Amino acid sequence: MTYHINGKNNIYELVVGCEIHAQVASESKLFSRAATEFGAPQNSQVSLVDAAMPGMLPTLNEECVRQAVKTGLGINAQINLRSIFDRKNYFYPDLPQGYQISQLFFPIVGEGEVEITLENGSKKTIHVERIHLEQDAGKSIHDQHPTATLIDLNRSGIALMEIVSKPDMRSPFEAAEYVKTIRGILRALGTSDGDMEKGNLRCDANVSVRKVGEEKLGTRCEIKNLNSMRNIARAIEFEAARQVEILENGGKIDQETRLFDAINGDTRTMRSKEDAMDYRYFPDPDLPPLVLTPEYVEEIRKSLPELPSAKKERYIKEFGIPEYDAGVLTADTEISFYFEKLITKHEPKICVTWLTVELFGRMNKAGINFENLKISAENLVELLDLIKSGEISGKIAKDVLDEMFESGASATKVVELKGFKQVSDTSAIEKIIDEVMAKNENFVADYRLGKDKLFGFFVGQVMKESKGQANPVMVNDLLKKKLAA
Repeated sequence: MTYHINGKNNIYELVVGCEIHAQVASESKLFSRAATEFGAPQNSQVSLVDAAMPGMLPTLNEECVRQAVKTGLGINAQINLRSIFDRKNYFYPDLPQGYQISQLFFPIVGEGEVEITLENGSKKTIHVERIHLEQDAGKSIHDQHPTATLIDLNRSGIALMEIVSKPDMRSPFEAAEYVKTIRGILRALGTSDGDMEKGNLRCDANVSVRKVGEEKLGTRCEIKNLNSMRNIARAIEFEAARQVEILENGGKIDQETRLFDAINGDTRTMRSKEDAMDYRYFPDPDLPPLVLTPEYVEEIRKSLPELPSAKKERYIKEFGIPEYDAGVLTADTEISFYFEKLITKHEPKICVTWLTVELFGRMNKAGINFENLKISAENLVELLDLIKSGEISGKIAKDVLDEMFESGASATKVVELKGFKQVSDTSAIEKIIDEVMAKNENFVADYRLGKDKLFGFFVGQVMKESKGQANPVMVNDLLKKKLAA
């Protein structure tokens, strides 16, 4: 679907490129042995290197290199056997060195590509220009002292992969879907946990507009640190409309960095946008060129797990799962692991329904993430076991699931405590049927005169009297015999 913005005089096309900053999954930082644990006390994970003490030299973390190469292979990118670390010079209070070690001229990963699914179900290829390794800055804290800004250097030196796309996206949806796809790949590879709430994955969106039919790109504005798929789409949508309004009123777009206000839904100026020359890049004299061998890269390639796109196709072909559901199940590694535990004992289509409709429906309503779910895959398997064995009906199972969702208790325990067990005793069901027929003698007579549609009424009354616990198959069979007598 083409996303156009209508001005007073012209129709504009949106052009978006994304820079994704993903924290590398590693127990120590890019150039030091300091830990990377989230939520540690402030300034408790800072080495002399991270604090830029005089004479301290960086030592490259091999695991971070491996993770970057693995990510490049995961997006079918060129792996550069020779790459160089550069110093990106700028002053900021939480950057002790006065420069950031990054890669500009010779990154570790070159061009690659990912495929996204559009709103109409068609596919589109988004090209990745490069992936480079760099160290993160610290954090400025403005709200813990009345007159001073405090500095926490726990994040200083943490390894980041900056994944830079080409300006291939043409709608807010495409941009959000691209980031979602990259996040799924990172999580499947284990190269980043992609946790946006913890700041482990952030997106900078470069947004410009141009008149439909023009080839030259418009002046871009960069929206910094977008931290959710929804906010990526919202920020781009607002920024595109803002730029069109300026152009339609005869103004010009200033190249600048902007921030998105999630509460007000708008963007505001942060600073004028720097170019590479403003940072005075030059090769870091303390770090020699990083040289990899083809054998090293091939070894990593052989260790790659099944990626989300391949897993999605397998689910469709092997299990007959609809494309949309297969996309939901493979968007996150934890979800696909969960699903694959379910299908070890139950039919895939039943598992899809109970996972994506029943369980995800409750999660959406409660506003919780999959990570906070109290129901383990083993517990859901147990619930499906009870349905399959006939101990509870599908209707009762939904009530059991509600209790499990709130308490985290096992299905068997909930059934025992709440008395949800299905009634399959013939005499007990016959007794309920006799009582229902005795209360509705007129309807019984009408049914026997040919009003077959009343059968559903009797089924409903029996299930109501049994509080939904009567075995529905037995209810149907016994009712037919009783009413035909």
